Amino acid sequence: MTVSADTTPQDLGPAPDRVGFRPPAWTITAASVFAFFALWEWFGRDVNPVFGSYPSAIFDAFVVLIKSGKLLNGLIDSLKPFLVGYGLAVIFGVPLGLVIGRFAFLEAALGVYVTAGFAMPLVALVPLLILWLGLGFMVKVAIIFLMAVFPITINAWLGVRAVPKTLIEVGLSFVASPATILRRIVLPATLPYIMAGLRLAVGRAVVAMIVAEFFTSIGGLGGIIINSANNFDTATMFVPVIVIVLLAIGLNWLIGYFERRVAPWQAEIAGRNE
Repeated sequence: MTVSADTTPQDLGPAPDRVGFRPPAWTITAASVFAFFALWEWFGRDVNPVFGSYPSAIFDAFVVLIKSGKLLNGLIDSLKPFLVGYGLAVIFGVPLGLVIGRFAFLEAALGVYVTAGFAMPLVALVPLLILWLGLGFMVKVAIIFLMAVFPITINAWLGVRAVPKTLIEVGLSFVASPATILRRIVLPATLPYIMAGLRLAVGRAVVAMIVAEFFTSIGGLGGIIINSANNFDTATMFVPVIVIVLLAIGLNWLIGYFERRVAPWQAEIAGRNE
């Protein structure tokens, strides 16, 4: 076919699809994970057991911990302060971020403390928290809460600042009260930021859960890690580490699922529902 100089792209018809076949995302993830563990198994067998391990040995240690009940008991002991601390961080952090972002005087009064709390190495406060709260359940909750609350607050705060001014003006034109604007306009528009903060906070809370068990009464998954390391049992030490990684991945997936349920329009806007 001869194409003249004045031929427009529209005259040539639709462009061919250059993307081609794209496998489902889960197959790519599964192949990547399989390749990672296969390489780990291959090279890990040549490493001194004191310095490393490999998946099949870790699985054998996993079976031993399951049969003895240590892994399940340790997971339950770790999850109790995690759920309380993370739950309090969500309950406290989301409203605080919303009001700081919505009201200028609160932003001026409290914003500097939130920013400082996020940037401060909170692990350095663990000895002080132990002096205040002892070595039990409450100090673990406090450590997890402090590590998780600031990412949630900052993301909610930034989300409110990103709400288009025109939406607020629409609410004011209908004589909506500040509480109604915050609940009906600001909160739905801020949900993606809040969910991002929850995901970031999950990772920090999981780290805080293990740090709390290292510094306080040794127990839970952190206790298994310390005791196994002290006995140079590397395979057993890797079991709670992998469980912690899977826990963090599962919680991130759960938050993403909740986001798709409460804010389905975000996936449509971003084109992720195709």
